[in-house]
Parts: sequence; C-alpha cells; structure tokens
Amino acid sequence: MKIAVMGAGHGGKAMAAHLGLMGHEVRLYNYKEREPEFKVDLEEVRKRGGIELEGAVEGFGPIALATTDAGEAVRGADLIMVVVPAHAHKYIARSVAPHLQPGQKILLNPGRTFGAIEFRRILGERGEGVIVGEAETLVYAARGLSPTRVRVLGVKKEVKLAALPAPDTGELLDTIRQLYPQFDGARDVLETSLTNIGAVFHPTITLMNAGWIERGGDFEFYVEGASPSVSKVLERVDAERVALA
Repeated sequence: MKIAVMGAGHGGKAMAAHLGLMGHEVRLYNYKEREPEFKVDLEEVRKRGGIELEGAVEGFGPIALATTDAGEAVRGADLIMVVVPAHAHKYIARSVAPHLQPGQKILLNPGRTFGAIEFRRILGERGEGVIVGEAETLVYAARGLSPTRVRVLGVKKEVKLAALPAPDTGELLDTIRQLYPQFDGARDVLETSLTNIGAVFHPTITLMNAGWIERGGDFEFYVEGASPSVSKVLERVDAERVALA
C-alpha cells in the first residue's frame, strides 16, 4: 500500500517507520517546512533512508520519501494518515486539497474534537470522492530520541474510528485493518470526538499548572501535573464530558 504520513513528530515518525517495517511504501511529510531545524530533521531521514524503532516495536523502517511538499507526499497515495496536533489539521487540509484524487482515504490520528468535521469543511468540493475519518486516539505512545530514532513506549490494543459521513466508516475500516487489526468502527464522529480524553486532560492540567510550566525546566506533565487536587478537577471536567455523551 502507498501511504502518506502527514506529520514528522514523535507519533508521525513512529507510524511511518512501523508502516515501512510492515513493507508498505511510506512518504513522510513535515508541515513545518518554514522552520530550518525541521528541514535538518527530514534531511537526516533522507540520508539514512528511514527511521530506527526501539521498545514495543523494534527494527529499521524504510521511508521511501521524506518531503516538505504536500503534493509530492499525497499524489498517488492509497491512504493519507494525518498525525499532527489538532491546531494543524486545517493547515494539512489546505495543503493537500489541491492534490487529492477520488478513491483516496484520509484518517486523522487522532481527530481530537470534531477534527474530521473541520477537515471535511476545508476540503469542500475538492474532497469529493475522498473518504475522511478520525480515530479517537493515536495508536502509538512514542518519543523521538534523535532525527532518525524513535522509542515506541506502547501500541494501543483497541482504537475506534469513524468516517464522515458515517456510512463510509466500513470502507475506511477495511483499509485500516490491513495495517492495524485492533481498530474498530465507532457509531459516528460524535462518538470518536466525545471519547477524546485529551480534551479533558490537556487543558485542565495545563491551566492548573500554568505557573510551574512557565518557570521552565523539566516537568512530567501527567505524573507531576496530575496531583490529587488537580485530579479532582479532572474528574469534575470529565463528568461534563460524560453527561454530554
């Protein structure tokens, strides 16, 4: 399968390398091409020809193409895996829209909160014939150790996805399960978005630890940030999410 992985952060590199290990033709795209340090990062991947994985997944994953050209990355790809923070979804959507072809499939990993809705809206008519969906979470927990080395801390055993519109979910799921058998279909993107626990954890812990974070230095976000008192606030915020769901 020809797969474009859009995003060369920790998760994007882990996914690209693992898919390369599986034997697929992988194109790795970096959306922050305006920042010189990221160009160097991709250049190292090009020179070595791939990325080394250690931890829960081990081995060298070949990367067929490492590029900052969105068109080059997605042209002819069977599957486009978007692995960027939620605020960058719109940038990726605008970048790929002119180059999409009917029959291609796009999965946001994850969609965060209503990511597929935003992505589909930006694509507009250019997304006709293209399936767009979102996963409830990123299948990997990973940390980059160097430009060409990533430690995979874990691979999730169960992840749900949904397409927009919902009737497309089955076709998208059939493709994704060729790569990740642990994926399952959700009812719709309302389900995948409301099961996005990051919408509870990330802003709450950040706001409750703003002073500590602004001081700089090392900070274990989930370990040190989720103190007993902060955890009580997390429970109250999550109760609102559950009530909505």
